[in-house]
Amino acid sequence: MRNRAIGIFDSGLGGLTAARELMKVLPSEDIIYFGDTGRVPYGNKSVDTIKKYAKQDVNFLLSNNVKAIIAACGTVSSVAKDLYNTVPVPYTGVLRPTAKAALNATKNGRIGVIGTTATINSHSYKNHISELSKDAEVFEVDCPLFVPLVENGFTDSEDIIVKSVVERYVSPLLEKGVDTLILGCTHYPILKNAIGKAMGENVTLIDSGRATALYTAELLRENNLLREEKTEGTYKFYVSDTPDNFENLAGVFLGKNIDNQVTQIQIEEY
Repeated sequence: MRNRAIGIFDSGLGGLTAARELMKVLPSEDIIYFGDTGRVPYGNKSVDTIKKYAKQDVNFLLSNNVKAIIAACGTVSSVAKDLYNTVPVPYTGVLRPTAKAALNATKNGRIGVIGTTATINSHSYKNHISELSKDAEVFEVDCPLFVPLVENGFTDSEDIIVKSVVERYVSPLLEKGVDTLILGCTHYPILKNAIGKAMGENVTLIDSGRATALYTAELLRENNLLREEKTEGTYKFYVSDTPDNFENLAGVFLGKNIDNQVTQIQIEEY
């Protein structure tokens, strides 16, 4: 059991930010990643559709005999909470790890959250933070253009399109005086430089991928599932649409080339 892979899924490329951080935190662990590139983005879909997709994603990873699953998707973590009670292996989304990290970071108790429309409409981060702290104030903004920007390679913080979109979305949070900002979608760390410049040096950005990787390491430790061998982990990547675009952009997320390492599957079969 300990030597099985960790499964990670997302609607597309964004979950690779969590995979990258997990590779750093647990370099000996094998990882199986599924990106639902044929149905991205999840953030503008109905709740029922998101739950259906998430269940299929989980079933695919379980078919690969994984020992734990990460929903590296803010939308799924916020909307499909019933998965916590149905997945037969240790399971986590990005919500709890990220909320806890934000509360640990804030000094004035004013926390901003940016995410997909579905994530923000669910008020999941706001509700969860309120459960953990009665004193924190949470301000939310949905950023529906961020995922398309990232998925199409618009990530340069000096790009005029990127700068204008980021500034338009985060300006209401600056007006609220937040000192901590949750990047509530795993795509958003790719825009971290642009977001950081727009928010200013006094605002701490919380990377949901990093927070989730650290939480997953602790989850595996608690369940006695950490790999015993100290060899370098292996990585497999699967998508639901043509691998070409995924391979081209994956290097931006992972910091390394994965050409000819991506397999297309029929996710509707799961």
